[in-house]
Amino acid sequence: MTIISTAGLARTFQTKRGPVEAVRGIDLTVREGEILGFLGPNGAGKTTTLRMLTTLLKPTGGAATVAGCDLATDPVGVRRACGYVAQSGGVDPQITVREELVTQGRLYRLPKHQAVERADELAHDLDLTELLDRRTGALSGGQRRRLDIAMALMHRPKVLFLDEPTTGLDPASRADLWELVRRLRDRHETTVFLTTHYLDEADALADRLVVVDHGTVAAEGTPSGLKLEYGGSIDATLQDTFLAITGRGPAPTDAAPVAV
Repeated sequence: MTIISTAGLARTFQTKRGPVEAVRGIDLTVREGEILGFLGPNGAGKTTTLRMLTTLLKPTGGAATVAGCDLATDPVGVRRACGYVAQSGGVDPQITVREELVTQGRLYRLPKHQAVERADELAHDLDLTELLDRRTGALSGGQRRRLDIAMALMHRPKVLFLDEPTTGLDPASRADLWELVRRLRDRHETTVFLTTHYLDEADALADRLVVVDHGTVAAEGTPSGLKLEYGGSIDATLQDTFLAITGRGPAPTDAAPVAV
């Protein structure tokens, strides 16, 4: 079953120097329960596409549906169906993990007792139980990312959008988040739409990859299929494959590792 579908999805920004076509026409489909890796160099249109699909940015062209809800005519339905974890996160450092989760649940109109129950459930699943009464400002980088994901899951979304979720995390924290993403798909059939500059992450997690460049889809397929087609061998690295598709590498990730 298709859970995300786009046709000619586009976004043009008006600047003092004239129009800038950030996304020039994205056509893609994502199946229910799939982990999709959405890759591309800096400026390729990844985050703009993701922001459109989560209703944070209005398209200037094309159409899209998320979980059967039309992006243009039913944005509220789209928001109810998806969870979004942005690159920078957005927690209040002065309140506790429990308060942050319950508040998020209430914003999605969960009755308070259900929000409290859901917060406890997610804290258990994401290894946050011992941190429920700690202020979010005292969390480590890995703990904050788990909290960001827990907040996005409070309303049991059908689709989880992750925008570079492991940037700046140390290897152990990255591995923990990889395992969490796999669990979400395997246990709850959550569809995951993942953008990342870590090609090993995309290779390890994604069922299928979509590579965008200059605002359009340049290639799509399974990691092994793309390696064979563009890298010349199933044993090719995804880095070499990515270079062959785009002619340039992914953007460097310069952020220093953050301890758990």
